[in-house]
Amino acid sequence: MTLVVEPYRERPALVPGAALWTRTAEGGEYRILPDGCMDLLFMDDDLIVAGPDSRAWTGTADRGTRYAGIRFAPGAAPDFLGVPAKELLNERVQLADLWSPARSRRMLDRIRSAPDPARALDEAVASLAEEPPDRLIIQVLRSIRAGVLRGGAGVWGLAGSVGLSERQLHRRCLNAFGYGPKMLDRVLRMNVALDQARTGLALADVAVRTGYADQAHFTRDVKALTGVPPRILLG
Repeated sequence: MTLVVEPYRERPALVPGAALWTRTAEGGEYRILPDGCMDLLFMDDDLIVAGPDSRAWTGTADRGTRYAGIRFAPGAAPDFLGVPAKELLNERVQLADLWSPARSRRMLDRIRSAPDPARALDEAVASLAEEPPDRLIIQVLRSIRAGVLRGGAGVWGLAGSVGLSERQLHRRCLNAFGYGPKMLDRVLRMNVALDQARTGLALADVAVRTGYADQAHFTRDVKALTGVPPRILLG
C-alpha cells in the first residue's frame, strides 16, 4: 500500500484542549492512526463523526478533496455528542445519526454558508460545548500519560488512585475513550514513540525512552495497531 502524506495544518481550537485542522487531499490512499481522540469533520458537504480507533483507518480520497475537523482531546467528545465513545469505536457516522435532524441541520447550514467553513466549524462547536470537562477522566488521562500502568500497581493502582474499582474504571474509560485503560495506554504510548522517532532518534532508543521492553516489542505493537511496522510509517 502506498502511504500518501497530505497537506495538513492545525491550530488550537476555541474549545480547550481541542485542535482545529484542515487538509487538502493529494489523491490516493491514506492511513489514519489511532490516537485516543474523536473528531467532528466537515467533508463532502456533510458533518461526520469519526469515533475512536483501535486500529488504523484506511481509505481513499480524490485529489483536491478538502476537509476541516475538530479533534477533541481524549475523553472530551462524548459529552459534546451525547453518545458514549464505545458506541462509536472504529466507526464513521453522520452527525445527523446522533443528533435530532433539526439540530444537526442548523449546525450544517451554518458551516455550509460560511466563507471559511473551518472557522465556522470551530465557532459552532465552541458555542455548543457547554459541559465542563470531567475531572475524573482528566485525572485518569493524566495518569495514563504519565505511565502509571507500566508500574507494579497497574490498573488496580490507577483505579484506587481515582476512587474506583477496576470494573468501574473500565466502564468509565469505555464511555469516555472507547476502550479500556490498557488499550488507551498502548495507543497514547505508540503516538509518543512515533513522534520521537520522527525526530530521527533510533528506534531502539525510542523503545527504551517510551517504556517498551525493546525495539522488537515496539515494532510488534505498532504493527498490531497500524497494520505496518514503524519503518514503513516513518517512510
